[in-house]
Amino acid sequence: MVDYVLALDLQDDGESEKALEAFERVLAIDPGEIDLATRVAFLLTQQGDYPRAIDILKDAVKAEPKEPGPYLQLAYIYAKYLKKMEPAIRYAEQAVKLAPNDIDGYQRLAEVKLTARDRKGALQTLDRAAKVSTNVPAFWTQLGKLYLALLTQGDKPPKPNELTKVNAVFRKALALAPSDASVLTDAADYFAASQQVQEAIPLYLRVLELQPNDSNAREKLATGFMLTNQRGKAIGMLQEIIQQHPEKYQPYELLGRVLEEDAKALAHAGKLDEAKSAYSRAAANFEQSLLINAAQPDNYVHLAELLLGRLRDPDRAVRVLQEARRHYPTAPQITYLLAIALREAKQSQAALTTFEEALHEAEAGGQEILDDRFYFEYGAAAEQAGLYDKAADLFKRAIELDPANAAQAYNYLGFMWADQNMHLDEAEDYIKRAIAAEPENGAFLDSLGWLHYRQGKYEQALAELLNAAAELKEADPVVLEHIGDTYGALEQADKAVEFWKKSLALDQENKRLAGKIAAATTKLSKGATAGATPIK
Repeated sequence: MVDYVLALDLQDDGESEKALEAFERVLAIDPGEIDLATRVAFLLTQQGDYPRAIDILKDAVKAEPKEPGPYLQLAYIYAKYLKKMEPAIRYAEQAVKLAPNDIDGYQRLAEVKLTARDRKGALQTLDRAAKVSTNVPAFWTQLGKLYLALLTQGDKPPKPNELTKVNAVFRKALALAPSDASVLTDAADYFAASQQVQEAIPLYLRVLELQPNDSNAREKLATGFMLTNQRGKAIGMLQEIIQQHPEKYQPYELLGRVLEEDAKALAHAGKLDEAKSAYSRAAANFEQSLLINAAQPDNYVHLAELLLGRLRDPDRAVRVLQEARRHYPTAPQITYLLAIALREAKQSQAALTTFEEALHEAEAGGQEILDDRFYFEYGAAAEQAGLYDKAADLFKRAIELDPANAAQAYNYLGFMWADQNMHLDEAEDYIKRAIAAEPENGAFLDSLGWLHYRQGKYEQALAELLNAAAELKEADPVVLEHIGDTYGALEQADKAVEFWKKSLALDQENKRLAGKIAAATTKLSKGATAGATPIK
């Protein structure tokens, strides 16, 4: 007893070697102290002293031959460290024989066979365990977990007949302990992990009946509702979790994703106002998640893309990404997205500077983002800033990197030149290449019509621009303005004003357009024709 207490004190003081010596003196007196023998063997194994560990365990076996613990540990040492599978299997089999209703022996035997690359033998070991007659629920839940771990090794999902076998194991546990929250949770987690979500949901509900404050079960249940397209229930469940645990970031993140899925469904159904509201609430939840835990770079990116793409709120996206960049100052993806946000927020010079910083960060870190899309977005920023030669070089670089998928770059470059009334022959070539790739793209057809407008081919331009408007799924203010300009050039003032007004209704900040309408209306009131002033 003195040696044992001394050993504990030495171990607490970090003097492992002296502690081991004291423990071994205890075992010399009482080798049948199984718990101590396995503890000392474990410490020796950690130090790489496998022979001493094995000697201690064998002494324990001699002293207490019917105790399975030392056999289990011997099997582990021989298999993992000494790579001697024959004695490892022998010791594991002995542990099973001594305790046939104990899952530990089957688990160790299956692990040894897996180490020996005998997957079939490991599976047969679990099948042996499945034939055991025991009323211990933990035996069956642990066996089910072992089955799942074995069957999900590699890239292939379990076969239906394999899942049926594991389902039966977990149902045995549930039948034995229908009101045990831990058994219910283990079973629900298994069904969720094996993509049997409908089976998992009622089990999580039962867990919450037994343990109403189990927030983990609530989160899993919400995820299950989402996977089974029950978004309304998922939203309500996550809102309950947030009320109970407002300090946790995960429920906000998950609620954001559920609301985003809900918004997509609403948009698909044509309920655009409701969809925008759902997207706004999703963004608010993502922001709250990041306020609690900023160590989520992917969530910053996702939120910014949501603000830019769905909510058309570039100013807010800029603020989010500036905060992200403070946390991740050398992450090219965040810098790149910030540059796009700045461009969309009409902060042209800041956007150009940030694109250049993203370029340098990417070059220093492996160029992961420097693809054709990067140069296209950078080119759009240069065009917005009035740097047309630089923009042309960037668009050409995008085309060079992926000429087979360069329709958008061809079109943007051609339209930019047409809009600036320069390089019109080359612009026509680029626009026609874009249309050849996507002949029904309304934006590309608008570029061709605007090019012909610049060339003075007004009748041809009008037909092409009206065709462009018909091809677009939603009315576009630029196309409508182009149609109005062309009608003006054809001296059809009333039609020109009609389309300019349609354009202004979609782009109410366009002061130039308002000026055109005012001037044309004045001329019409005086009986004059309305000529168009080309856009500069």
